[in-house]
Amino acid sequence: MVEQQTGKGVLFIVATPIGNLDDISARAVEVLGQADLVAAEDTRHTAGLLAHLGLKKRLLSLHSFNESARTAPILEALAEGQSVALVSDAGTPLISDPGFPLVRAAREAGFRVSPIPGSSALVAALSVSGLPCDRFVFEGFLPPKSGARQQRLALLRDEPRTLVFYESPHRIEAAVEDMITVIGGERMAVLLRELTKTFEQIHAASLLEMRDWLAADANHRRGEFVVVLAGAEEREPGVEAQEKMLRVLLDYLSVKDAAAAAARLSGVSKRALYQLALTIKG
Repeated sequence: MVEQQTGKGVLFIVATPIGNLDDISARAVEVLGQADLVAAEDTRHTAGLLAHLGLKKRLLSLHSFNESARTAPILEALAEGQSVALVSDAGTPLISDPGFPLVRAAREAGFRVSPIPGSSALVAALSVSGLPCDRFVFEGFLPPKSGARQQRLALLRDEPRTLVFYESPHRIEAAVEDMITVIGGERMAVLLRELTKTFEQIHAASLLEMRDWLAADANHRRGEFVVVLAGAEEREPGVEAQEKMLRVLLDYLSVKDAAAAAARLSGVSKRALYQLALTIKG
C-alpha cells in the first residue's frame, strides 16, 4: 500500500517502461493507481500508459520548459496531504529527464520523496553490453553541436571506465564520427537501439565499423540510442605525464624538437618520446 506521513503528502519518483509496457512493476501500478496527482513529462504519452493500465488520473505537465513554474503547485498539493507521482516519458525520472529541481524543493520543504524503481535504459544497456560495468561514467546526451561535442569527448578520451551516452536518431552518425575523430576508430563500442521494443538491436563493433554499420541501412539510424563505449586502456602514470607534456610542446614545436625538449625536462629517452610524439600527431 502507498505510505504517507500524517498530514503530509509524499512525492513518488516512479519508473515507467522504456519500451515494453509489460516491464512496469506491480508496485508502480499500485502507486500510480492511488496517487492524487501524476506529474508527467508529456501528459499525452502518460495518458496512454495509464489507459493501458486501466487508470484515469489527474495529470499535470512537468517538463524542462515549465519545471520552475510547476514546482510551487506540486508543493501545495503535497502540503494538502496529496500523494504525487512523478513520471518521465520512459524509464527512471531525472536520469537525463526533468525533475531535479522539484525533488530538491520537496526535500527542502520537508516532504518525503520515495523512489519506485524500475526500468532504466542506462542499466539495461550496461547489463547486455559485454563491456565492464562494475565502474562506469554516465554522460547522458552529448552537446548537439560538433565543436562542443568534440570538446566534451576530449575530456573523456583517457577515461578508463566504461562510458555511456544517450543519443537521438538524427545525431547518432555525427556523434560516432566525432568519437572517431577525438577518441580513435579502433575503440570498441556497443550501440543499443530501441531497447525492449519490437525492433530492438544491439550491435558491438569498433567505432570505425560502427560508422559503416550505421551508413549501411537507414533502419539502423531509427529510434532512440544508447552508446556504450569501452574505457581507455590504463597506462602508467609516467606515460600520461609524458603525453601531457608532449601535447603542449607539439602546439609550438615540431615532433623532433618537442621530443628533444621533453627529454631534457623529464630525463626520459629522446627516442621513446619521439615515438610517443609521432603517435600523438598521427
